[in-house]
Amino acid sequence: MGRCDSFVVETNVHFPTDISLLFDAIRKMIQLAAVITQGLGMSIWRQSVYNIRSFKKLYRQAQRLKYSNSKNENKRAARQQLVMDAYTALIETAENYILKSTLTINRIDSSDPVTMAKIELLNNYMDHANRQIDQIRRRVLQDENILHCEKVFSIFEPHTEWICKGKAGVPQELGLRVCVMEDQYGLILHHRVMEKETDDKVAVTMVNATQRKFPAFNGCSFDKGFYTPANKKELKNKLDTLVMPKKGRCNKTELAEETADIFVRSKKKHSAVESAINGLENHGLDRCPDHGIYGFKRYVSLAVLARNLQIIGHHIQQKELKRLQRAELLEAA
Repeated sequence: MGRCDSFVVETNVHFPTDISLLFDAIRKMIQLAAVITQGLGMSIWRQSVYNIRSFKKLYRQAQRLKYSNSKNENKRAARQQLVMDAYTALIETAENYILKSTLTINRIDSSDPVTMAKIELLNNYMDHANRQIDQIRRRVLQDENILHCEKVFSIFEPHTEWICKGKAGVPQELGLRVCVMEDQYGLILHHRVMEKETDDKVAVTMVNATQRKFPAFNGCSFDKGFYTPANKKELKNKLDTLVMPKKGRCNKTELAEETADIFVRSKKKHSAVESAINGLENHGLDRCPDHGIYGFKRYVSLAVLARNLQIIGHHIQQKELKRLQRAELLEAA
C-alpha cells in the first residue's frame, strides 16, 4: 500500500521584488560586460565598479520610499510623486546601461567560443533587465496589475515558483513542488519534480510510473489535493485499493465508500508519509543549493537515494538488534 504526497523544496534565492530583480540583472550585466571588454583590451567599462555602486544607490533610494498613509491628500500626492521620481530615475539609468551594453556587443568582433558564450549570457541578463523595466513601469507609473504568469522570481534560478500551500506561519515558499510515493516500509518508490504542476495533475502519472517499476503495486492513498473525478475514475481501474478523499460534500455512495473500514484505516495511515518528507527536509532537502533545473533535479534524486539507504540501514540495524536480544535471552535461560 503506497502513500503519495507533495512538499516544497526551496531554491536558494532571496525574496524577490521587481526592483531587486532589476538590480540583480543590471549588476551582473555590468560585471560581465566589464570582463568581456577587459579581455579584449577595451576600456569602455573601466568604471564598472562605480557604475554598480551608483545604480545600487538609486535602488536603495527607491527601496526605502513608501507610499504615505496620511489623511492629508497633498502629503499623499507629494510622497507618491517622490516614489515615481525615484523609480523613473532607476529605470532611466538601467536603460542607459542596457543601451551601453548593446553598443558594446555590436563593437565586439570575435569568434572565440568563450567570448561568444559570455555574450550570450550578457544578452540573457539584458532580457531580464528589459522585462523588469517593463513591469516596473507598468506597475508603478501606469498603476497596472502584473499577471502572475508574467513574473519571474529569480534571474539566477528562473524555474523558481511562488507557492502558497496554506501552511500556518508559512504564507509562501519559493521553490518547486516535489511529489513522493512511499511504500508501507518507508521506502520512496518514485518521486517527481513538479514544474508548473499541481497535485491533481500528477496523481495518475505517479501511479503509472510506480507500477512500471513495481508491477505488484496495487494500492495507494492520497490527500484531497490530488482529487478530481477523472483521477479517481482512472485510478480505480489501475488499483485494487484507492484512498482519495473527495473535496466537498459526498453523496450517499461516496459517503459509504469513505466510511468503509479499509478506507478509514488507510486514511489514518496516510499521515505517515509526512515522516518521509520530514526525513528528507531534515537531511538537506528543505533548500536546494545547486544551480539550474538540472542541478535541482539531481539534488532531489540524490536526497531520495540517501533517504532510502538510511531506511534500509535502519531495518538492517533493527534486525540485528532483535537477533542480539534473542541471543541474550537464550544465554540467560
